[in-house]
Amino acid sequence: MNGIKQKDLIKLAYAKMYFGKYKDWYLTDIPEPYYIWFQQKGFPPGKTGEQMKAMLELKINGLEGLLKKIRKTYPAPQK
Repeated sequence: MNGIKQKDLIKLAYAKMYFGKYKDWYLTDIPEPYYIWFQQKGFPPGKTGEQMKAMLELKINGLEGLLKKIRKTYPAPQK
C-alpha cells in the first residue's frame, strides 16, 4: 500500500464484491474474517484480489472508516 494514490483510494472506497456470499457489498462493509480466510486460501487473481488485499491491510490497521468517509466526501469514480 506504499505510494497509494488518492484516485486509487476513491476507487477502493467504491469497490464492490462481484461474487459469493457478499456479492454487491462494498468491500469496506465485508467482515475482516472473510479477508483473513482469503489470505489463508489465496486471493482471487486480478484487480479484485489486489483490492481485497489492500482492504485487509486497512481493516487490520483500523482504517476502513477512512474509506467510508471518502464515499461520503467524493463522488463515485466514472467507469
